[in-house]
Amino acid sequence: MTFEMIDAVKNAADELGCRYTENTPLCSYTTFSTGGKCPLMIELNGAASASRLTRLMKEKSIPYYVIGKGSNLIADDRDIDMIFLHTGKDMSDITQDGNRLICGAGASLAAISARARDLSLTGLEFAHGIPGNAGGAVFMNAGAYGGEIKDVIVCAEAVDREGNIITLSKEEMALGYRHSIFKENGFIITKAVFELEKGVKEDISAKMAELAAMRKEKQPLEFRSAGSTFKRPQGAFAAALIEQCGLKGYCVGDAQVSEKHSGFVINKGHASFEDIMAVIAHVRRVVEEQTGYILECEPEIISTRSDREG
Repeated sequence: MTFEMIDAVKNAADELGCRYTENTPLCSYTTFSTGGKCPLMIELNGAASASRLTRLMKEKSIPYYVIGKGSNLIADDRDIDMIFLHTGKDMSDITQDGNRLICGAGASLAAISARARDLSLTGLEFAHGIPGNAGGAVFMNAGAYGGEIKDVIVCAEAVDREGNIITLSKEEMALGYRHSIFKENGFIITKAVFELEKGVKEDISAKMAELAAMRKEKQPLEFRSAGSTFKRPQGAFAAALIEQCGLKGYCVGDAQVSEKHSGFVINKGHASFEDIMAVIAHVRRVVEEQTGYILECEPEIISTRSDREG
């Protein structure tokens, strides 16, 4: 990427009132704490900025990537020559309209579910402990403990690859298990609308506390990770298959199959991208050889290396 390209994007960001940083370490933006530097990290502040920047980068053939909480990402430690668009606190507004919550893509699920609780609205208890934001949650149809985003979402605002600001209905988003149409079309999610039901605040709080206790007991929350590392294969459970193959505790460097929950690959200290990918590759290979199941990675992998597969 040329200096002229970067300057063009910086100038546009200035005009749009978007904050940005240069030579930004991605490890500061991912829960796994991996990732090299990118030339520019821009803080989106709404659909208009996403629209303008998308048009500019298409016009100048500038590669870009949208990042939110970074809780479902494994980023390469090598520098990545792309512009990163961050949906964070500058897009974290949450407003109420009756039983609906209208949320900026950068609003955290913790904040959204807490607002729902405070308004005595039920339906998002499952999301309280998921460490992502609204945009990422819609992107992957996040879910836990019997609940999924598709159960509560009404529609989403997004910016398409041409820079048009559009609204997609729940049906148009094609939400499935850890999947949405956004994984295929590359649109930038800028807002999500959730429809909830009236509930009792004390009951909602109790349910959140119950699920939080379950997470703490069963998941390795004391270590850095990208959440569940493998998708649930049809007819089986990834963690059970991994444990069955004797892989619990398997490690390369500081990357390890969690001894608490074998569905998680964790960073015990200073795990590199290579360490994490080596553990994932070994687990996939052994599970396929011994059980016939092919495990797919749940996190997105950010890397320009041609030899990486998810």
